[in-house]
Amino acid sequence: MTQRISYQTNQKVQQNRWWILVAVGLFTFMSTLDGTIVNIALPVISKDLQIPMSQSEWVVSLYLIVVCSFILFFGKLSDILGKIKIFRLGAIFFIAGSLLSGFRINLLFLLGARALQAFGAAMTMATNNGIITEIFPTTERGKALGTIGSFVALGSIAGPGLGGLILSHLSWSYIFWLNVPVGIIAALIGAKFLPKDITFTKAPLDKMGSFSFALGMITLFGGIFLGQQLGFSSLPVLLMLIIGLLSFIWFVYVENHATNPLLQFKLFKNPDFSVSLLCALLIFITNFFFNVVTPFYLENARHLSPSLTGYILMILPVVQLFAAPVAGSLSDKIGPKLITFIGLVLLLISQVGYTLCNLNSPIWLFIISIALMGLGSGIFSSPNNSLVMGSVEQKDLGVAGSINSLSRNLGMVIGISSATTVLFAAMSKAKGARVTAYLPKHPEIFIYGMHVVFIISMIICLVTVILSGWRLFKNNKL
Repeated sequence: MTQRISYQTNQKVQQNRWWILVAVGLFTFMSTLDGTIVNIALPVISKDLQIPMSQSEWVVSLYLIVVCSFILFFGKLSDILGKIKIFRLGAIFFIAGSLLSGFRINLLFLLGARALQAFGAAMTMATNNGIITEIFPTTERGKALGTIGSFVALGSIAGPGLGGLILSHLSWSYIFWLNVPVGIIAALIGAKFLPKDITFTKAPLDKMGSFSFALGMITLFGGIFLGQQLGFSSLPVLLMLIIGLLSFIWFVYVENHATNPLLQFKLFKNPDFSVSLLCALLIFITNFFFNVVTPFYLENARHLSPSLTGYILMILPVVQLFAAPVAGSLSDKIGPKLITFIGLVLLLISQVGYTLCNLNSPIWLFIISIALMGLGSGIFSSPNNSLVMGSVEQKDLGVAGSINSLSRNLGMVIGISSATTVLFAAMSKAKGARVTAYLPKHPEIFIYGMHVVFIISMIICLVTVILSGWRLFKNNKL
């Protein structure tokens, strides 16, 4: 590794560090948002392009699969070629993909544009934490990473609310086109203030590891999403799942024998690193349980308008927006482990609140639970990012940041793929027949399914509280 000068001793870079945070944060928000905001537009896209709903779901699935497949690759590549170089290129791809995604031509064109958009998103997600960690001094790192964390969490949760507001006034194209002017502004800020790369790792790229990991992601999660449409006993789905499993076994073998592996398993020996990643994965699963179920509850079961539903759902990201930077600053002063634990406890309480809601409960109970979830997510995300990025050496910042982003995106994929499965399985059990959609004449059946989903979500949150509590109280150290 060669390093001519540190960003933290470069006066010009330090003067511009908050502008750099704005540029990185905006792309972080948009790339995460585009994994969630499209969900609410799928019925409109399906009708407009004259395609079945099952096919339109690939607009969401493909984006997340591509991001997960390539994010580790770009994290490692950024350590070799430079994080800022990869970030700049990713920004261009993302803006171009966003522009193309808004043209209402056909499904194939839209999927190609989404793949390009996801390719760029993977590049920016893989490098954002590494860039911020290198540029900001340790006294401000928690606050800066907390701000990035708030952009990530905002993007992951604000999708349904923001998407609903856009669709109530504009066509679905603007869900994608919204990224173009914001992306150009962020790119111009980055062009002016982002410095040149100074940290490089002289190591060959692990091509075999990159290929086996991408193949495993594409076939495994592609098989899961396809299985929800065709059934998991169909031959194409079974073949994809088998190829995915074998690819990951191959990946582990390759990484354990490679001189410069794509993923260094030794990083996971650090409990701060591994526990923080696991907690992030689990919390993002619960976030997407919430994203999938809540629109059904508010619009179908409680008969609220889409615009009012959008406003209620926006409470969560607004609260989180204010909580995350404050939590980041506190973590710089008193340490991140206690702050993380408090955030997870609040998230657990919010899940309990959701399980108490039914057809007749006051809507303010659901709103309070949403606000608590926003507060808990904001308090959790900032110090958790600090724990992940502060537990690795500088030469591993790129791959550590990409693993951190991968854990969140995996949470999104797992949350989306499992939430509907759990919901409709529970509803089918309650009805005594197969259910694959909301039943307008039997809202009580949906409430039963919703309770099952949120009970599972509550258990997942309890696991994160136990993990975080163990880390906090072991050896009586905060």
